[in-house]
Amino acid sequence: MTAERIQQFIGECKKEIFDSLNLNELGDEGLEDQIELIVERKLGGAYVTIEERVKIVQQLFSSIRGFGLLDSIMEDDSITEVMINGPQDIFIEKAGRLMKLDQQFESERRLEDVIQKIVGMAGREVNQANPIVDTRLPDGSRVNVVLPPISMKGATVTIRKFSKTPMTVEQLIKYGSITQEIADVLELLVRAKFNIFICGGTGSGKTTFLNAMSNYIPKDERVITIEDSAELQIVGVDNLVSLETRNANASGSGAVTIRDLIKSSLRMRPERIIVGEVRGGEALDMLQAMNTGHDGSLSTGHANSTRDMLSRLETMVLQGAEGLPLEAIRQQIASAVDIIIHLSRLRDKSRKTMEITEVVGYEKGEIVLNPLYVFQEDENSTLEKVSGGLVRTDNPLINDFKLQLMGYKGKI
Repeated sequence: MTAERIQQFIGECKKEIFDSLNLNELGDEGLEDQIELIVERKLGGAYVTIEERVKIVQQLFSSIRGFGLLDSIMEDDSITEVMINGPQDIFIEKAGRLMKLDQQFESERRLEDVIQKIVGMAGREVNQANPIVDTRLPDGSRVNVVLPPISMKGATVTIRKFSKTPMTVEQLIKYGSITQEIADVLELLVRAKFNIFICGGTGSGKTTFLNAMSNYIPKDERVITIEDSAELQIVGVDNLVSLETRNANASGSGAVTIRDLIKSSLRMRPERIIVGEVRGGEALDMLQAMNTGHDGSLSTGHANSTRDMLSRLETMVLQGAEGLPLEAIRQQIASAVDIIIHLSRLRDKSRKTMEITEVVGYEKGEIVLNPLYVFQEDENSTLEKVSGGLVRTDNPLINDFKLQLMGYKGKI
């Protein structure tokens, strides 16, 4: 049976299911049994492979009770991102490469039904009054939805898939993002409660890296995570509190922002605060938390370099406190942030750690940086394939006071 004929057959079965069954009275198992009976009867003597038969039943069931076409896409572990630009244009990312799928939603109405189901499961709402929403799937995958007329081509859904296995430093080493030597240094920095910022472009692996770094947090500490949509996978920490923002309701009230959550978390006796991503005025609250005894904080931000991250932080702080002198902002940043790690997605689609830099302090109106590790390409690099790794600079770590406090006598 051709793919086109299978889709036509599924449409015929679905019509009969809606016409002949009372879906409200059937549980999931009962519905699946009825679907199998209808499929068997309608197939008659037609030859269909076992795999095709199972696929037809699954598609029918998921189109009624699940997320329809999305279910089969989400089951494929090799897909890392899903981009739906209206009901007919569906793109996926596999192994860093984008490709368009042949499949499509039956209609704009069906796509919007799936969207409402996704958003409703997380207790959020999306509609004409609130056409943009960030939410997540039950498995933790991050979802962004934009409805028409804001989105010109129809409802747009972008899903960053949630890894079923939490990222570990061992995997980062295996993928060539860092070496064991650098992993040992990062472990020391996390355990010594250095405040660390991870920066990079979209899809460079910031959250993944943050997940891996969080494995170094001592298991007996109280950790509070703050995110727009919860996706951090911190394992092994018993005293863990995960907080998530909330959008305003249809009447424009009830919003809970990252800024609100940071302020609230300071009253929860945190030993570490992890902010999934800083992108606005909450940067000021984050820096103040780092400066008021909440060392060991971790966060991420969008930036194209370590120096660019500082400029972005200045801009974000100004969003939260207009009129604050630039000098005061820079002093705040210099005293709060200890280490900046820059990640990048390179020309061959690989994700690499490009730089690990120490923030030394504030001198003559500028924040002073001290690069510790810098990525260098080697002779095996080509236009299609990047080869190289982080190289230790000649610069020693200057601010080693926190290392001394933890009793470490060596040098980094």
